[in-house]
Amino acid sequence: MRILLIGATGMIGSRIAAEARARGHEVTGATRRGADGTERLDAADAEGVAALARGHDAVVLAIAPPRDGSGAVEPLLAAGHAVLEGMRKAGVRRLVVVGGAGSLEVAPGVTLVSTPEFPELYKPESLAQEALLKEIRAEAGDLDWTYISPAAEIGPGERTGTFRLGGDALLTDAEGNSSISAEDYAVALVDELEQGRAVGRRITVAY
Repeated sequence: MRILLIGATGMIGSRIAAEARARGHEVTGATRRGADGTERLDAADAEGVAALARGHDAVVLAIAPPRDGSGAVEPLLAAGHAVLEGMRKAGVRRLVVVGGAGSLEVAPGVTLVSTPEFPELYKPESLAQEALLKEIRAEAGDLDWTYISPAAEIGPGERTGTFRLGGDALLTDAEGNSSISAEDYAVALVDELEQGRAVGRRITVAY
């Protein structure tokens, strides 16, 4: 499979690239600066996305909104809209999005980001990811999309290959913890690219 990975050098994106390549897939990495052997791409440029996406089987969007206080929602939505438009221009249907955990439900109708305990530092990013999910659900019906939310906590760790998959609800263990390593998140994402079991919906992955 030929995969265009937008955001290929981030904490999660770099692990997706490594996992996909280890399975024999061809990965074209793209970043804003074109660093570390990646293609230079502004994800909000639909024509640029189309030019890079042509000839690929799938696009993975693994970018995070800015944390510099300039506002998170608009840049991420602009990138999401441009990626959808660029994919259509390039004739690529398969999209997998690295999403956020904040929009997962902790109770019916209650999202994680709306709880009093949710850290203020991460609220703008989580609300932006939530807005992107709504945008994709509303606008990407003509594409084969999947949005994958991590557990509440994700970071560098071990690749175990053992985890649980869920839907719109936050997954927790017996102690109430919700976590996943970036390595195992990458395993779940590449599994979905290969198997396509969650087309047209959001899933989540956690231990």
